[in-house]
Amino acid sequence: MMVSTPDAAPHVPVLLRPLLDAVAPVSGTWIDGTFGAGGYARGLVEAGAERVIGIDRDPLAHDMAAHWLDDMPQIELKLGTFSEMDEIAGELVDGVVLDLGVSSMQLDQSERGFSFLRDGPLDMRMSQDGPSAADLVNGASEEELADILYHYGEERASRRIAKTIVRNRTTKPYETTAQLAATIESCLPRAKPGQSHPATRSFQAIRIAVNDEFGQLAEGLEAAERALKPGGKLAVVTFHSLEDRVVKRFMQLAASSGGGGSRYAPESEPHTPRFDLTPRRAISPDDAELRDNPRARSARLRVARRTDAAAEQVDRTQLGLPAPACRG
Repeated sequence: MMVSTPDAAPHVPVLLRPLLDAVAPVSGTWIDGTFGAGGYARGLVEAGAERVIGIDRDPLAHDMAAHWLDDMPQIELKLGTFSEMDEIAGELVDGVVLDLGVSSMQLDQSERGFSFLRDGPLDMRMSQDGPSAADLVNGASEEELADILYHYGEERASRRIAKTIVRNRTTKPYETTAQLAATIESCLPRAKPGQSHPATRSFQAIRIAVNDEFGQLAEGLEAAERALKPGGKLAVVTFHSLEDRVVKRFMQLAASSGGGGSRYAPESEPHTPRFDLTPRRAISPDDAELRDNPRARSARLRVARRTDAAAEQVDRTQLGLPAPACRG
């Protein structure tokens, strides 16, 4: 079956074909909790979904979809976050798809301030409201900045970068992505051929903090559990190891029957698993997808199927959330 994406969509949905294979057969009502350019929602409809409730907190996604949504009445787009998907849907659904992180269309717009490759205002807000990256960089303490860079970006030079930012902002506040990228580059060795840009980890960390991405992820996984009917399927695509660790642990804990404990959790009372893992391991992109879509290089897909056990509150200390998120 050919799966298309919206005309002029800024990116190709990552792992769409293996996702549709893993959740087949597709039918009933689904939630696409990270609508973006609509590629997953449209793929779900073409695979057999009778209705897709799309959710996105970025007004840009709604503006960009306006020209084609009228031609797909099966898709209903809502403004909000996937952490409230069960309330937005107002009903139990047959499946949930989440594609985590920043979208290509956000990266491609310099005025959104997500990319160090394009100079623009230091913004990074997915919802386009609330405190911006500039507010964070100019207002957080040196210790807070270092913690964010280290825990959300796994940046080993976090303290050096935070110290330099705090020193520099006393004479000129940070307003643009180029300013921040230049500071980060000045603190690190020049990248060798084939290595990522020196600012990659720091920009990731600041974006995650600005948008509370780990808080949203934990709440979103809980909301998906509440939203899914028995037999409903949860499919999550991640793009870095920190996200994948949280999703993996959530699914493992929810699929556990209790008892013997594990490296992540102490021994607990036996109980009915709330999910079955289908498959048990993450799905990675194949060579053909990597040729067609280099963005898929770090992507991982995890899929689980809801049982008829009652939804439960997750013990977030067991999810492997980075330290700032744990404190929040």
